[in-house]
Amino acid sequence: MPSASNRAIEIIKKNGGIIKTSNAISKGIHPRTLYELRDNGTIEQIVRGVYRLTELEAISNPDLVAVASKFPNAVICLISALSFHNITTQIPHDVSIAINRVSRSPKIDYPPISVYRFSKESFIEGIEYHEVDGITIKVYSAEKTVADCFKFRNKIGMEVVLEAIKFYKSRKKFNLEKLLEYGKICRVQRIMMPYLEVMI
Repeated sequence: MPSASNRAIEIIKKNGGIIKTSNAISKGIHPRTLYELRDNGTIEQIVRGVYRLTELEAISNPDLVAVASKFPNAVICLISALSFHNITTQIPHDVSIAINRVSRSPKIDYPPISVYRFSKESFIEGIEYHEVDGITIKVYSAEKTVADCFKFRNKIGMEVVLEAIKFYKSRKKFNLEKLLEYGKICRVQRIMMPYLEVMI
């Protein structure tokens, strides 16, 4: 009969190598077994309440993985999304996440996060799903992110927005229709138009 540790490892493997404490307990893993696996180096804590097998490859983007693990309903946005799409030179000092305007503000010890409240339509539009280190990360598309940056230009700075447009044009397929569609949703279409016309 397999030991509690071996049984727990098999359950975590079937879960993609990453598991939340609540999920582990619901699958029959005792908290004491989790702590033993952590203390002997079999698993590591990504963020409070989320563990992964140490035999997996090193995490390529630990901050995004930690936030996505903890808050699966949040969407990576603004400078963090620009960085994800490689259309900025800005280095994110925290993880920017969007939540629905009526949602409660998420709390996390680490990494630092910036929370932005989006209207219902703006929140659900333009979401892409990317697999990063075994975790599904929700991030806004490049076009939606550009529109969001115009929306929050007073918070992130217009120079960041203009750089994003420049890199978007050089590194992505320029999709004016999509840019304007998201501009309309974010209510910044008229503000965006002069800048986009220069690019055409």
